[in-house]
Amino acid sequence: MAGTSSATTALDSATRELTRTVLLFSLDGRARPRPATSDALVDRLDFGRFAPHLRTSQAVLPVPVLAMPLAPEDLRPSHGDHGLALASADLLVLATPRGDITLVVDCEFAADTPQDALAGWLADTCFERRGLLLGDRPLLDAVNERLALPTPLAYGQNVHQLVFPGGRLLHDLLSADLTGAAHRHTLLNAIVYRGRMPAHRTPDAEDALPPNLRNHGVTLSTHGRGVSVQAGWAPHVENGLVLVAVGMISALAVLQRTRLAAFDTMRANELAPMTDSPYEVRSLISRLSAGVNELQLDLAFGVEAYVDSLLIPEMLMEAFQSSLRDTLGIRDSLENSARMVERLTSVISARSAALDAELAERDDRRDRTVSALVAAATLIALPPTLLLAFFGVNGTNVHDDRSILDLGTYGTAYALAWFPFVILVVIGYVLLRRVGRRSGSLLSPPDGRPAPVPAPRSPSGS
Repeated sequence: MAGTSSATTALDSATRELTRTVLLFSLDGRARPRPATSDALVDRLDFGRFAPHLRTSQAVLPVPVLAMPLAPEDLRPSHGDHGLALASADLLVLATPRGDITLVVDCEFAADTPQDALAGWLADTCFERRGLLLGDRPLLDAVNERLALPTPLAYGQNVHQLVFPGGRLLHDLLSADLTGAAHRHTLLNAIVYRGRMPAHRTPDAEDALPPNLRNHGVTLSTHGRGVSVQAGWAPHVENGLVLVAVGMISALAVLQRTRLAAFDTMRANELAPMTDSPYEVRSLISRLSAGVNELQLDLAFGVEAYVDSLLIPEMLMEAFQSSLRDTLGIRDSLENSARMVERLTSVISARSAALDAELAERDDRRDRTVSALVAAATLIALPPTLLLAFFGVNGTNVHDDRSILDLGTYGTAYALAWFPFVILVVIGYVLLRRVGRRSGSLLSPPDGRPAPVPAPRSPSGS
């Protein structure tokens, strides 16, 4: 960082000559980092005393999948440079282990950076980011050409811009007198709200104060949802703040994608065609379960891994991380999304249990049918077997000159062969009818009265 004084590199505070602005854009799309071809982020940026923490957590850190310096004159917002002159510009594309992408554009401005011009530049690169050009072509087209992914990346919904003031702007922000304090509020509101708020003081003092402001004299930190102003910090602290913001923006993008995917899974479950094929139902359950498993992995390793202070367990980082996390509403969104995924899991489990119960009932009906057929076949086969045995013996009651269908002669034999089985069938039918007509419910109370309903609780909860 050429615009930063090197006299205080051992401290967390420092003076800066050039204003540095880091633009963070979440990108729609996935790109799995390849460890063999990707450098570690901790080796690319100066993290100072935070580096040992990051090396131990390197497996969960975003990985640079593309890094290239930009010619300052080639990087142009859609509405021009707003009177600002870029001194340097670098581009990084970071991918988390889950493949979530964040585009980082690191810029330094030459000379002074008036707050109005800086606010306009921030607004342009945020709201018109699709018009951000590199030379004569959109910046993201150049990124997609270099990455050569199967599916091109597109700008997502989330943007965060970090401003590290330098020169006159830094002096005005850290001014301690009353006039300087009033001017500081005007400067901060112009930058944090990208010039979208009135610059003059309002009767309500709260309207003149920027959000999440911490002023320690030699340093100042304030941020809104989309812009952070961090003044007076050393380069390693600046880079640590950038890493925290990258994690927050990536986590927010994952939450939004997870929420949409949860709704898609719910619709797939509701709109599944009715079918009698257990194989199709099992295939549906398998697809839904795989989708829910991916949602759970996204919540665990795409959100929860970046919303606490474990990566950089330092108070400087933790304060900014906690404040930005609350401003973005990540914790509440994470809890709500986790509950949605849990309910989806319950629905899929219930559907699987219903399928298993239906298959068990079908198998039971099939077994009963087969048993009934076997019993009927046995019942039908026994009387003819007895009759054939009777006619096959050389007894005195069997005459060679008479047909076996002569009931006048052999009627008694037919009656003795069939009558016991007819009686057995009648008895079985009567018993089954009695069992079917038996009244009462398995869940009825012992005395036959309806189950008591508990009285409502009193308002006091007693």
